[in-house]
Amino acid sequence: MTTLRRSLALLAATVISHPSAPLAAEDAASEVTVAKDLTAVIALQGLPCGQVLSATQQGEDDYVASCQDGNRYRVFVNAEGRVVVEKLD
Repeated sequence: MTTLRRSLALLAATVISHPSAPLAAEDAASEVTVAKDLTAVIALQGLPCGQVLSATQQGEDDYVASCQDGNRYRVFVNAEGRVVVEKLD
């Protein structure tokens, strides 16, 4: 496994493993952490983003990230366990 794939897998595991927090403050902190993790995953793919401003969870391993530069990406883990970043229109 390459260093890039290992880094992406670690970041994806971090993003995916955030449990739902019962308190609003913990939810906000978790959202910030998810946004930072998604920013790193997108940057590691070499895609333009700047910073993830918001992220919407679509499924257990599936997020839509909206970036500072206006780009939107779907970040998910595919059936083979690989992190995939797809640009959305």
